[in-house]
Amino acid sequence: MDKLQVKFPYDIRDVDAETNAELLEYFKGESTGFVQVGPEGYFFPHKYKAQAKHYYNFKARPDDIWISTVPRSGTTWTQEMIWLLANGLDYDQAQQRPLTDRFPFFEGSLVIDDAFKAELLAENKDAGCVEHISRPRNEALDSLPSTQRRFIKTHFPFSLMPPSVFENKCKIIYVERNPKDVAVSYYHLNRLFRNFGYIGDFERYWRYFQNGLNSWLPYYSHVKEAKGHRKLPNVLFLKYEDMLIDLRGTVKRIGDFLGCMPNEDEIEKLLNHLSIKNFRQNKSVNMNQMSAVGLLNEGEASFVRRGGDPNQSDQQEFLDNPNLLKMANDWIQQNL
Repeated sequence: MDKLQVKFPYDIRDVDAETNAELLEYFKGESTGFVQVGPEGYFFPHKYKAQAKHYYNFKARPDDIWISTVPRSGTTWTQEMIWLLANGLDYDQAQQRPLTDRFPFFEGSLVIDDAFKAELLAENKDAGCVEHISRPRNEALDSLPSTQRRFIKTHFPFSLMPPSVFENKCKIIYVERNPKDVAVSYYHLNRLFRNFGYIGDFERYWRYFQNGLNSWLPYYSHVKEAKGHRKLPNVLFLKYEDMLIDLRGTVKRIGDFLGCMPNEDEIEKLLNHLSIKNFRQNKSVNMNQMSAVGLLNEGEASFVRRGGDPNQSDQQEFLDNPNLLKMANDWIQQNL
């Protein structure tokens, strides 16, 4: 190993054989299996074992802007807000370049299994597009010129992020969302994306979610780590529910945090851009390019669902199952 690299500090262990076999039965996008990491047991596809040290040794730059969340916590919505505020509200460029290019997903290639990648390559005449979405984004980020500011999305908890992010005091924005809403939204994402390929019902999925058996979980370990860092001057901790109630206030908080506060007219235009109606129709953020290469299953809920609408909860699956709702509420109460 390169002498300049920091040794990855956590153990990475295979999920027990019986659980692994069950998960492979219900998550059809993964062919190898899963691992758990460190004392909290953070859950990832098996390929994380080989790539962990590369992610951990990524060289952050002082002007990088990071967003970290548990999946389905308003990440995409917040990314678009951050990118526009930090780039002078350049709507033209935001429309021309997909958010996945403007604000790449640091470890996104972890959930593109090698067997599934081969399947996509066989289905697509344009192999370059498949190679692009499956290429480790840390490599692509390294190749960007030092004069270009980098915007980086991660679902890694703070303990698994590169230490250089904290050493260089990069700006980090973390968003927390109600775990029941997260679980419902993540369930639909796992059904929508073929690289997850979940085929079970929601009740089964909730049991996996509650036990931390899906990528980037356990939920409460993830959130508690972020809360432990929230007083750092380079960390902004947001709650998704507060964003729904007062998006204008959130825009001002982020603008102040990044040192790029828009005027009132600019804020009004940005709020209109971020409205759920416009957001759903925005091809730059709604995974239109992923659909084009066959990454999405037909007949499932869209990538942008109810997020951004303060009048709609994302908990219908719980309301339809009172026993499951009680189980979830008891679990939440135990963790408060």
